[in-house]
Amino acid sequence: MIPNDLKRTDEWNSKDIVLCVAHDQISDRVWLGTSDFGVYEFLRSGEKPERKVFTGGGHTSYVTGVVQVDNSLVSCSYDGRLCWWDAAERKLVRRMNAHASWIRSIVASPDGSKLFTVADDMLCKVWDAQSGELLATLQDHAEQTPHHYPSMLYAIAASPDGRWLATGDRIGHVAVWDAESFEKASEVETPIMYTWDPRARRHSTGGIRSLAFSPDGSRLAVGGVGRIGNIDHLDGPARLEVFDWSTSTRQLELEDKKKKGLIEQIVWSPNEKWILTAGGDNSGFITIYDAESGELLHQDSQNAHIHALAHDDQFQNIYVASHEKLTRWTMAKAESQ
Repeated sequence: MIPNDLKRTDEWNSKDIVLCVAHDQISDRVWLGTSDFGVYEFLRSGEKPERKVFTGGGHTSYVTGVVQVDNSLVSCSYDGRLCWWDAAERKLVRRMNAHASWIRSIVASPDGSKLFTVADDMLCKVWDAQSGELLATLQDHAEQTPHHYPSMLYAIAASPDGRWLATGDRIGHVAVWDAESFEKASEVETPIMYTWDPRARRHSTGGIRSLAFSPDGSRLAVGGVGRIGNIDHLDGPARLEVFDWSTSTRQLELEDKKKKGLIEQIVWSPNEKWILTAGGDNSGFITIYDAESGELLHQDSQNAHIHALAHDDQFQNIYVASHEKLTRWTMAKAESQ
């Protein structure tokens, strides 16, 4: 299939920043994590869609990720905690200290048995999704940048077959791991995604902000931003690189000078024909590329930075989390090719 007729169809305002989103594949429910430290259920059906807060305590800082595991939700936060929630009752079930620093992202294994988290302690941790038991700690990323400032571990992805895991950091280093043995399998480098400013602020910015394996697991897409002139405005081009990760061979190297800023999320089409990217600077973008040639297939703007998105199995509905709003985009039935 190829993307066809992507349209913004609904938009719901929020008093806070919507930082992460997950979508229930069997109902109208959407789950959000926000800058007010809350986890919410959002029901878009009915005359007045509303969000309902999860109760019982939970996080004490920004909620940066939420995933569904069977009848539970698991969320992560800058407070270093993981929280398990009863999705039906919207109540806290378990809370635990998971990392010594900000947790940046969480993903579940395709079979739902494990959770993977990355944080600014530069560790990837593997958890039993039901019990919360720590199964493994993966360490490969440097704690400091080449300029002797603290680094950050932003991105993580699991392959659709559950065999591989990838983690990506501030300085453009990606480690690929065997998701069963937890041994390192390969690595790739994207140094252009790291910008050091030696004059104005004496710090770095950029970094790998998103990762996604192709459906067959053989390729890895890496998203971030190109060289930045003004680090206060994310004025570098949105940058996407695609690798045969097993040989560390770069297959695509794309920069978008029209739509600038960070690529915060990457999604492959089920047949590997196209790659959807989303992110932004002060404003947002959704861009779709041909996965083989890199040709631009479709591009749309969003009037706020996009932090994350979730979609249904058929890509009919795409829910976009951004500054002070949740947006639904719809895609007409995809055409075959």
